[in-house]
Amino acid sequence: MVKVPRIDIHTHILPETWPDLKERYGYGGFVSLHHGDGCNATMAIDGKPFREISDNCWSPERRIEDCEVSGVSLQVLSTVPVMFSYWAKPADALDLSKILNDHISEVVNQYPDRFLGLGTLPMQAPDLAARELERCKSLGLAGVEIGTHVNDWNLNAPEVFTVFQAAADMDQAVFVHPWDMMGQERMPQYWLPWLVGMPAEASLAIGSMIFGGVFERLPDLRVCFAHGGGAFPMTVGRFARGFEARPDLCAVDNDVDPRSYLGKFSVDSLVHDAGALKYLLNVMGENRVVFGSDYPFPLGEESPGHLLDSMPDLSDAVRRKISHDNAVEFLGLDPLSHAG
Repeated sequence: MVKVPRIDIHTHILPETWPDLKERYGYGGFVSLHHGDGCNATMAIDGKPFREISDNCWSPERRIEDCEVSGVSLQVLSTVPVMFSYWAKPADALDLSKILNDHISEVVNQYPDRFLGLGTLPMQAPDLAARELERCKSLGLAGVEIGTHVNDWNLNAPEVFTVFQAAADMDQAVFVHPWDMMGQERMPQYWLPWLVGMPAEASLAIGSMIFGGVFERLPDLRVCFAHGGGAFPMTVGRFARGFEARPDLCAVDNDVDPRSYLGKFSVDSLVHDAGALKYLLNVMGENRVVFGSDYPFPLGEESPGHLLDSMPDLSDAVRRKISHDNAVEFLGLDPLSHAG
């Protein structure tokens, strides 16, 4: 088994501190961070604990230590989706986006050989989002992370298309991550919003973009969906059958067979199962599966890259594509500068 440099496109980071957002904006609903013993902190929303995190969520040095152990040569940093704040007033969401984007840019500039960055946008205000996308590019970020929906807009909404058009025009990558999962009121137990809702959210996003004609209208848009594309790879046949059986419902905005878009977008490799990863490669194509770990969170890969390393039957060529080459293409990097 030949070892190749590993680019992890799915990692989350937060600043170690940020302003009191309720005080800054005059209303609640935002995330605050409360530090404990120096290595641990609690994310809270209006005083209610949301998630316990440790210093690997904010310390670049700690992240580099972990990367040395797992063999990750380059982490792509993005914010934690709960920070999107699409529900907030547009000006406030823009201000928060700038705080988060400036922080990621600072980390990347501090350790340019170890990190790349994806920004976040106030997607509820497409004009502001497009302008912040342009600023993200000026900061040297490789693209942006967005949610699987924007409040009541799915990703086929005309408002969201404005941002996709800007990303295509600016040659910026778009990483789509589940957030604010559907059906949470019916899933109060067992962490089901994350186990069931997340895969459904990713499939909803992909279906909205396919049937809404986004990929048809923007063939050069570089998009990757987190968590292996969720339920979509297993149900693409159902998408195609629905398109064939009920074009009056499915083909109202785009009359191209959904299967035509396989190979036109990417998914990350975070499926936690060797059989599932083999199936993902078969459906999506070996050029469209990109290594991602969801570091440093519990639903991510505990040891980034362990699944790939446990599959000796993968060819060296496929292993290299997943670990490195597909990320270089998705992020729009110079292949010569990231030859590995």
